[in-house]
Amino acid sequence: MFNKKKQPPLRSLIAEDSEIDGDLKFADGLRIDGKVRGNVSARVDAASILVISETATVTGELMADHIIVNGTVRGPVHARVMLELQPKARIEGDVYYTALEMHQGAIIDGQLRPGIEEEKPTLKLAANNRQLNG
Repeated sequence: MFNKKKQPPLRSLIAEDSEIDGDLKFADGLRIDGKVRGNVSARVDAASILVISETATVTGELMADHIIVNGTVRGPVHARVMLELQPKARIEGDVYYTALEMHQGAIIDGQLRPGIEEEKPTLKLAANNRQLNG
């Protein structure tokens, strides 16, 4: 769903010297370089990406399809599709994800909670192309 060509564009930016108090709702993509005290959530009817840069601090809940964190988050993180934790990521709260990529140096002070799938996925063995039902 999120290869280089199909990612939603980053249409909004909260600059490094900006501070926002209150909840934010966005469509497409949002990059936060400043400080936000409030929940940040993407619309659920379209693909979304949320970037928390290394200069950013968010105190509140995050919710989007694809979330990239390289700053500080104090609150739960809900990545519906993919969560990327860059080396300077600091999360104080539980992390909910479907797919997770975590770089060396990232810190989570909370529980990792993988998404629960409705059906067990079909696994393909690369060696002999046999299928297994999970």
